[in-house]
Amino acid sequence: MYNPDKENVYHIPVMLEECLEGLSIRPDGRYVDVTFGGGGHSRAIVERLGAQGRLYGFDQDADASRNALDDDRFVFVASNFRYLRNFMDYYGEDHIDGILADLGVSSHHFDEEERGFSFRSETPLLDMRMNARAGKSAATILNEYEADALADLFYHYGELKQARRIAASVVQHRAATSGGLQTVGQLLEAVRPLVSPREEKKQLACIFQALRIEVNDELGALEQMLHAALDCLRPGGRLVVMTYHSLEDRIVKNFLRYGSVQAPDDDHLRLYGAPTSPWRTITRKPVTASADELSANPRSRSAKLRIAEKI
Repeated sequence: MYNPDKENVYHIPVMLEECLEGLSIRPDGRYVDVTFGGGGHSRAIVERLGAQGRLYGFDQDADASRNALDDDRFVFVASNFRYLRNFMDYYGEDHIDGILADLGVSSHHFDEEERGFSFRSETPLLDMRMNARAGKSAATILNEYEADALADLFYHYGELKQARRIAASVVQHRAATSGGLQTVGQLLEAVRPLVSPREEKKQLACIFQALRIEVNDELGALEQMLHAALDCLRPGGRLVVMTYHSLEDRIVKNFLRYGSVQAPDDDHLRLYGAPTSPWRTITRKPVTASADELSANPRSRSAKLRIAEKI
């Protein structure tokens, strides 16, 4: 049996046994881990496959490719999971048995200080790109966005009540800093005066979350992946998704309940009732980590696991 304690520290797989049970793995089945990362979940899935089984592992981070499994039953896909449908078409797979998505940021990303994902070290450059070869960095966004656009992303993606004041402070500090805001320390200098000392870690985490979501278009990619998953899964196929904050969880919950990432408005519900979902929910309420897992891996504390079966 796969033992996550023997895994390297790139990322400890969260709720491993619950995910494997949710996938209901068949030895000859076709599966996709759209968030490969350190490969912890993938290794455990492959262990349950027979010679005819197949697992595809998606990850856009070049670092993750070094963890690719040396196994004929495994295919590493160096891509964002938003392109799930495209790659399944490419590989000729049109009846996938199960799809796993662990939407948490890998421990590797927080621990690799030069990537700028964490506020624990003040020297790294503000990058935050999952795919370091493409897109805008966090520094580019902080230095180029107008105050209103920054306020919107801090409010919508960080759910920060003081979003406008934070945005104004960022604009003020970038104008007064030679070269603009380029490091984590420079960003902290701009926002710390507006953060409650009693909730500093929580509020700083929300600021960094907002930037990371914007840099990587995480919510847009999630929506595309969910629609692609519905297309790719065979009837009876399983979708297993772990979310780590309310924005992601709301999207997943709506998609499983209504077949759409947007919940119908009250007028629609009153006139037409709730739309028929293409999913049968396996978990009536989201599953959370056990006390033992929380003790061994504190980063699992915010994880919510939802499992559904395509009708």
